[in-house]
Amino acid sequence: MTVFARRARASAGRLHPELSLVSYTLLGHLEERDGCRATDLAAHYALDKSTVSRQVAALERAGLVERRQDPEDHRVQVLHLTEAGRHILGQVTVSRRAAVGERLADWTPEDLERFAEYLVRYNAWPRSD
Repeated sequence: MTVFARRARASAGRLHPELSLVSYTLLGHLEERDGCRATDLAAHYALDKSTVSRQVAALERAGLVERRQDPEDHRVQVLHLTEAGRHILGQVTVSRRAAVGERLADWTPEDLERFAEYLVRYNAWPRSD
């Protein structure tokens, strides 16, 4: 698992030098949810609020994320991807899928099916947070 995590972090940097694996993950979550609060990001990923705050600030400076007032509660700021954020996320996603596809190209259909089943099983583990 450590090797897997190291490779994921390293490949994220190669695919887009300004986009860390954490940043990529946060952008993906914002796209999936069509925006959310920074505190929701911290809770979802079990990260410290200050860590998320630094990551979000960097994404804002890069023009990839913007804050919008929540229409239901004007005291709340909701994070959304900008067009630039959507564009970079799309580019990195295509690159990551190609890299995974290349790595799995010589796997048999049975191996791929078993691997997919194991990933589903791993991801279904109950969360303790």
